[in-house]
Amino acid sequence: MSEINAPGIDCTPSEEKVPGSKTPEAKWYKCKYTQNREISWLRFNMRVLDEACDPAVPLMERVKFFSIFSSNLDEFFMVRVGSLVDMAQLSPHERDNKTGMNAGEQLDLIYETVHRMMPAKYSRYEKLCRELDDWGISRISFAGLTNTDMIFVRNYFLQHILPAASSGILEDGSDTLEFKSKDLYVASRLEKNGHHSTGVIKLPDNIERFVRLPGEGIRYILTEDILCGMAQEIFKKYKVLESCILSVTRNADLSFDDEKFDDSDDDFLENFSRLLHKRNMLSVVRLELSWPVSSQMIAQLKKTFDIIDTQIFIEKCPIKPDYASALIRLLPAQDRNTLLYRPYDPVWPSDISTSKSMVEQIMEKDRLLFFPFDSIDPFLNLLVEAYNRTDVFSIKITIYRLANPSRIASILCRAAENGKDVTVLMELRARFDEANNISWAKKMEQSGCRVFYGLEKYKCHSKLCLISMNTEGEIHYITQIGTGNYNEVTNRLYTDLSLMTASRKIGKDADDFFRNVMESRINGTYSKLLVSPLGIKSSLISMINEQARLGKEGYICIKANSVTERGIIDALAQASMAGVEIRLIIRGICCLLPEVPGYTDNIHVTSIVGRYLEHGRIYCFGRGENAKLFISSADLMTRNLNRRVEVACPVTDPDIRKELLTILDTQLRDNVKARTMRKDGTYEKTDLLPSTTCQYPSINAVRSSGTSTSGSICSSQDEFMVKSIHNESDSPETDNYFSKLWS
Repeated sequence: MSEINAPGIDCTPSEEKVPGSKTPEAKWYKCKYTQNREISWLRFNMRVLDEACDPAVPLMERVKFFSIFSSNLDEFFMVRVGSLVDMAQLSPHERDNKTGMNAGEQLDLIYETVHRMMPAKYSRYEKLCRELDDWGISRISFAGLTNTDMIFVRNYFLQHILPAASSGILEDGSDTLEFKSKDLYVASRLEKNGHHSTGVIKLPDNIERFVRLPGEGIRYILTEDILCGMAQEIFKKYKVLESCILSVTRNADLSFDDEKFDDSDDDFLENFSRLLHKRNMLSVVRLELSWPVSSQMIAQLKKTFDIIDTQIFIEKCPIKPDYASALIRLLPAQDRNTLLYRPYDPVWPSDISTSKSMVEQIMEKDRLLFFPFDSIDPFLNLLVEAYNRTDVFSIKITIYRLANPSRIASILCRAAENGKDVTVLMELRARFDEANNISWAKKMEQSGCRVFYGLEKYKCHSKLCLISMNTEGEIHYITQIGTGNYNEVTNRLYTDLSLMTASRKIGKDADDFFRNVMESRINGTYSKLLVSPLGIKSSLISMINEQARLGKEGYICIKANSVTERGIIDALAQASMAGVEIRLIIRGICCLLPEVPGYTDNIHVTSIVGRYLEHGRIYCFGRGENAKLFISSADLMTRNLNRRVEVACPVTDPDIRKELLTILDTQLRDNVKARTMRKDGTYEKTDLLPSTTCQYPSINAVRSSGTSTSGSICSSQDEFMVKSIHNESDSPETDNYFSKLWS
């Protein structure tokens, strides 16, 4: 297993003011038990890369993980590095409250760390290529083409690539290329009459990423390799001295808060759409080259993109390894069972009838869906039933990310067309999904839905749906609260929770929530729901402190994606110092360092990276029947708790509480995909993770039937799949067209 040896900086606590801080009361924070957020994320991505070399993972699935690692890193540079570049210019002296570093110092550390990650990336790619070769799946370089191959490739180039290729000369200032972020280009150093220049060719859009070569097996050449090898055919008036493939990564962290839009929704949509086009032309934060080039070409590229040496990365593998799915489609049927995970279709939950009304079943008791093991169909059936029932008068929903196509959005449109009052709180600022959300917002408006675009300064990240009914003069509510988006693709790829309840108090809270948000009020009061930006953080700290007062009798278990919020970190550290047993299941960023003597001795941090993306959030305070249990859309991050509209919901149904506790217990026992964080921020695999003192029932106790596959070896995701299969009832047909892996 590879690791990044870049521990957090140890800042000695003091009362000294933070240099450059705008607030005079600002002080240095204790950094004994915290680490840099960006380094923590890079370590998470290395755990993704580790899946690409795990022999227990099928070979083509490992290829997918390699692609995920690469796409994750792309987004990291676009968003996190991009925001730090902006911060370094706007607030150069502002310091991070976990390490005391300013933006410039963090950027230096990031670039240094990523460069040190590259050898591990290349070695894994080479190993994957060797194993693929053994299966007759071979990437052929341009130099490795046979004469027969060359004839085939040249014909393909002339027929498909050349007519669509666009080119320009950098030195002459005549190029019309925009160098869009993450597009592929070929750069060639040219010579003509003793004069040198740099030519650039853009890989055409909408062209296949690779070309399959004739012959036995799956032999292929990447399209960009063809374009690079045939550069002389495009620059015929020049002598091509050298060529390489390049790609720029641009800052994509657009700030929408500073944009001045009119009050009109139409104007907002129009201006927002135009703003998205800027994303491709923001500053360059990384330049990737396919292999080393001359100092002359480097100098030209540095000048063109206004970058320094540390921002240049010489790749030894494809710059965009995003063609795994296309390769999979070429696999012979007999190889698929060996090279891919066994197909798994979500099942209809055994405690929900396929023939009875969803509304009536939820009125009987609360229902829980556990994705991707459970099908989303019960929720879809609920929505369909809602627009068909005469007593349902309104459907309200928050939307952050939608699938494309989206069955959920289509049902909402049909409900509005059927005369229901459909209110959609649409968040247009869902990063990289903005265009899809804009498109669906327009379609829903055309269908008669009332579409609102959230609060000006706060993203709406909550997952809340409210169905209101007037049954014989009495108002009833069906409320759905989730941890994941209303997205049928990610519902099959992410582990998420969806609670459906007829609780009158929760329904009234949800109704108040929609009214408050639509009227731009963030200070609403709620009896059951916790709502950020004002309610979740304070409630979490209060419950942490409550456990701290119990000392060694206290217990906290939190499952989330990330932990960055300083107030939460310090509260957990204080609880640890009071003797509270704390178990954190944190997939990604964790700025809290566990097991630091005198501070976080009693905190254990686990990360699980596996077949499915761990995405559900569960908060547990206390043990057994006395535990306070919540599911939530909010991670323990500064942005989620202070700058977003999020919802956390208490879980009171005994059966669902039992299932949530079992989920936590099973994941804490995972010793296959789990990694344990050490006090320096690094992770290691352990043979057996610490017990949870067995205060929770085993997963077998909650199964209606079937046998366990667990023993001394426990893979939590495998456990949940087995449970779902054994609990399968008369399942309706579910669509089987979702094959995209999480990224």
